[in-house]
Amino acid sequence: MKLWGGRFTDATDSFTDHFHSSISFDSRMFRQDIQGSVAHAKMLGKQGIIPQADADLIVRTLHGLLKDIESGAVQFDEKAEDIHMNIETLLIARIGEVGKRLHTGRSRNDQVALDIRMYIRDEIADIQSLVRALIDALLTIADAHVDTIMPGYTHLQRAQPITLAHHLLAYVEMFTRDIDRLDDTNKRVNILPLGSGALAATTYPLDREFVCRELGFADITRNSLDGVSDRDFCIELLSTLSILMMHLSRFCEELILWSSFEFRFIEMSDAYATGSSIMPQKKNPDMAELIRGKTGRVYGDLMGLLTVMKGLPLAYNKDMQEDKEGTFDAIDTVKMCLPVFTAMISTMFVNKDSMRNAAKGGFMNATDAADWLVKQGVAFRDAHEILGKLVLYCINENKALDDLTLDEYRAISPVFNEEIYAAISLETCVGARTVLGGPAPELVREAIAAHRKKQ
Repeated sequence: MKLWGGRFTDATDSFTDHFHSSISFDSRMFRQDIQGSVAHAKMLGKQGIIPQADADLIVRTLHGLLKDIESGAVQFDEKAEDIHMNIETLLIARIGEVGKRLHTGRSRNDQVALDIRMYIRDEIADIQSLVRALIDALLTIADAHVDTIMPGYTHLQRAQPITLAHHLLAYVEMFTRDIDRLDDTNKRVNILPLGSGALAATTYPLDREFVCRELGFADITRNSLDGVSDRDFCIELLSTLSILMMHLSRFCEELILWSSFEFRFIEMSDAYATGSSIMPQKKNPDMAELIRGKTGRVYGDLMGLLTVMKGLPLAYNKDMQEDKEGTFDAIDTVKMCLPVFTAMISTMFVNKDSMRNAAKGGFMNATDAADWLVKQGVAFRDAHEILGKLVLYCINENKALDDLTLDEYRAISPVFNEEIYAAISLETCVGARTVLGGPAPELVREAIAAHRKKQ
């Protein structure tokens, strides 16, 4: 007999049991479900809604049940539908009639809303720890490459020289914002819905503030309909995780390009690369490619839940059972990708010579040459035109700006003198960019130190 079966005279079809059941995926919330039930039982006893002795017995039995589940001594039953009904069924099996008192003043609607919030709250903390570990790894690599010059790109065309450390710190900024977004998401996750009942609260004198304190929530939902009928906090988490995965994917795209023969900026460790079944020379950056691919999976989880929720009337609808698999999948995917990415980038080999040689080509010091002219009194637009002509001349003559003689410079503009050669060296191009946020080595070292302070 199902715990809700009083209204029914016939048993549900076995296929209905299977189709309706969520225990195969929501069983992972057993800790949160038991923690929430313990707090609820304590409150029921404190308020005199059930005898204190019954509340104490329920709490003790739930703690014992938690230990048994963690040890693997308990098997969940699909016919009990979900983790909430499984826990209650197991409780009743152990202490009989007293166990039936636990659900007083509570609905599965507010119970499941509680569990998913508690679960997400715990997972946000875990994900933030993984992102911090990644940031720490990036800062370590950056610290070793403050002077490693490489090309900076726009439109995937060589643009201006920067350093590898400066490039890595751009991602540190992104991942730091991801941590902040997770903090902000948690502000809306960490709200207690228990006490909302099925949709209209309850006539029992519940002490929601007590439960809030017991479970460590920051606040209480203020509308019982809203408390059970929205999953915007799940959607916000999936959006935040999608942005995090987007950052990982962009980084992976660069690592994939950099490890190609055309770039040869890096080489992946053998531990994080694979080969070809037919081409013996291949070393494929498959881990980076998989992370890039799994980003689409997390996007799909977000779009799936947005689509589920977009047409639901208030209050609870069974459609909302679909909130969990996508949320769990996104969390699992992010938690799998982050440590792999951290290990992959921590063990890669950086080819400093290839990076520097690439920075020498592509007229990446043209902007610095134009800036030098401006400092000599030439208007920027005129300086821009002069350098455009110089670059065209170099292309026709198959030369770099560094290769031109002073006579060749002066043939296009008499303003040029010997100082131009020092002004367009790679070290000067990078080191002179001392505006806050720029790639000058002293600024990069300060940025690394500032980020380490935050960690």
